[in-house]
Amino acid sequence: MSTNTLTQHNNAHDNHGHHDAGATKVFGFWVYLMSDLILFASLFAIYVVLKDGTAGGPTGKEIFNLQFVLVETFLLLFSSITYGFAMLAMNRNQVGQVNLWLFVTFLFGLGFVAMEIYEFHELISEGYGPDRSGFLSGFFTLVATHGLHVTAGLIWIIIMIIQTSRRGLTEVNKTRLNCLSLFWHFLDVVWICVFTVVYLLGAL
Repeated sequence: MSTNTLTQHNNAHDNHGHHDAGATKVFGFWVYLMSDLILFASLFAIYVVLKDGTAGGPTGKEIFNLQFVLVETFLLLFSSITYGFAMLAMNRNQVGQVNLWLFVTFLFGLGFVAMEIYEFHELISEGYGPDRSGFLSGFFTLVATHGLHVTAGLIWIIIMIIQTSRRGLTEVNKTRLNCLSLFWHFLDVVWICVFTVVYLLGAL
């Protein structure tokens, strides 16, 4: 067997190995998301149990600003769209476009987190902190847990911008971007549930 043939065989084997490893990592990440889904399902259940426990304090109808939260929601929805553009650019091996759309996604996500922090600050300054009632404890725990996940996603986006800038769209980076895509869209779906169950139904 010639040297060129051996080299081609080894390269094919390496590429196949990278593909298998990437698929395994994505599968493993799906398992993680399922465990995260159980976490959020538990928090939703706790919130539903506690939502009527206002202890003489405010109800959701009295404190929720649906217009404000709707802007938050659109920021997160738009961030999912821009991340989709980043994935399309990744499939075309356009590093610059990937980083551009990742940065736009980061800005939308950062705006979402900033608005959430502002909402928490306003509620706490008015005396409606998580210690005020069972309803507010459930509300802050559920919404803040989602916010922490978004914050982790923002850190991950920055890391991926740095990684793709330095090393390009390697198979490893593509696998990481695919996992981040699953994570980001998962948070989008969870937030739609939060908006519906907590804010929309709570304001009725």
